[in-house]
Amino acid sequence: MDFDLTEKEYDSILDFKRDLHMYPELPGKEFRTTEKIREFVKRIPDMEILELPVETGLAARMSGSGEGPEIMLRADIDALPQTEAYESPWKSRKEGVMHACGHDFHTASLLGAMMILNRAKKQGVLKGKVDFVFQPAEEGTRGARMLIDAGLFERIHPDYCFGIHNWPSVPSGQIICHRGALMSSKRNFEVRIFGSGGHGSMPHLNADPIVCAAAVIQSLQTVISRNTNPLDSSILSINMIEGGSAVNMVVENVRMLGTVRSLSQEALERAVGRIESIVKNTAAAYECGHEILWKENIPFVWNSDSMTEMAERCAKATGYPVTDTQPSLASEDFSLYASHVPSFFYWVGSHKPGEAVEQLHRPRFHTDDEAMKTAAKLYAMSVLQADVS
Repeated sequence: MDFDLTEKEYDSILDFKRDLHMYPELPGKEFRTTEKIREFVKRIPDMEILELPVETGLAARMSGSGEGPEIMLRADIDALPQTEAYESPWKSRKEGVMHACGHDFHTASLLGAMMILNRAKKQGVLKGKVDFVFQPAEEGTRGARMLIDAGLFERIHPDYCFGIHNWPSVPSGQIICHRGALMSSKRNFEVRIFGSGGHGSMPHLNADPIVCAAAVIQSLQTVISRNTNPLDSSILSINMIEGGSAVNMVVENVRMLGTVRSLSQEALERAVGRIESIVKNTAAAYECGHEILWKENIPFVWNSDSMTEMAERCAKATGYPVTDTQPSLASEDFSLYASHVPSFFYWVGSHKPGEAVEQLHRPRFHTDDEAMKTAAKLYAMSVLQADVS
């Protein structure tokens, strides 16, 4: 059997991807996207939609003709709050919202795999069960937890789970299988500094939280350079600071948002401890109060030895080039599924030859849509070749 997308199948997911690209939706607000996925799934024979108590996102099941493993395939569906600068007939119609990470690519590719696997089922090749999970709210890394808390793993009981992300620095058509840590663990945090405001001409009567915040930011830069092993890839950034009023007033408080990430859990925990100590003691030194609010706690994406061996076999069965590359300090809540089921995360090259590389989350980001042929077949082969000795 030919497990490539047919021309008709490719055209259908290309149209679907372009529609999603024109009408992107923010995390947790993917109402139209969810309905479009539902409509597509209903057109494929013998698909079972698994209802979950969530507002957006969708899970569906396909059952094969005999005994075999249950495999979960996951794609994310949400977009980002950015304005698209890349010109195409399918440019985002929503000002300030765009698919700057390629989740439309992932969603369409998984639908393509659904069609391939449906053909495999008709020919008696598909065994076991396939769970197709279209996850909302990956941006902000909230969606996987939402589905898990909504009872995803009470409805499905997969033996293995596979996910895919397009990777724009890798040429279109290549598959990345990386052993070990692929994407970083992450803790996002909010720091609030509380001062004592007043007239700017009387600084001795005030406690200035802006000066204190500046010292906190400067001191936090030593966490990575002086408190973590330089061989452990880690990063700490303060990416937002908010505070201020009239030019002749000392403000009452300052708010900052930051992130700390690492490919080492030990380094991440060390960094978290140092952040808490630095903020507390710096605030005290400047006679200010403080508060730290820790947000997401996302483990790193880890591809185990056994899952890597299986994934490499599946990837090679596609006929596309299989290679490796350096891991990334970007994070992915796909990692949360690994606490429930052995999981593997692929990267698929999406850079069109001859064009400049536009990285994820940039206004001119775009994918080579021909690479959906690779991604769809990879999803399908991860089902058909899994657990085959």
